[in-house]
Amino acid sequence: MRLPLLALLARGPAHGYELKHDLEQLLGSAYPQPNVGQIYVTLGRLEKQGLIEGEDVEQSSRPNKKVYHLTDTGRVALRAWFEEPEDEPRVRDEFFMKLALAPQTGLADQVALINRQRRQYLNTMRSLSKLAAAEDRDNRIAHLLIEGAMLHLQADLDWLERCQEELEDLGELEELE
Repeated sequence: MRLPLLALLARGPAHGYELKHDLEQLLGSAYPQPNVGQIYVTLGRLEKQGLIEGEDVEQSSRPNKKVYHLTDTGRVALRAWFEEPEDEPRVRDEFFMKLALAPQTGLADQVALINRQRRQYLNTMRSLSKLAAAEDRDNRIAHLLIEGAMLHLQADLDWLERCQEELEDLGELEELE
């Protein structure tokens, strides 16, 4: 949440509710919506780190609001974030850990684990399809987000199929020995 908030503040000063609204508008309903409390806590931390500065703005009919703007240090941190490629292979996958350890425990069947995970992915795929149909057609960013999630799910489904094939081949080899 830190760096996306910095990115939004790079456009100009804003307060927490504006930032929440801007994130929701940009990413659509597919992206987990942050609560405003989370945003203000993060803004407080960014201010303590010197990445942003807040200024109280008086309002006549409402309580004062705090408007934040990006500092030079924040702009440097934001540039570094944009320049750094993401290295996020899913080597530490929780499902794979279950799959690998199941035979050693005797508490779970690997094929049953795969089937359960496959059902979960297919249900998520259906939910994303409904979300894509309901999302505003003009919000290309939200549609790209949904499309990316669906492509990742399809890759995960293909990988589950590969795992099942490999386990079946292993089972045949063990039967022959």
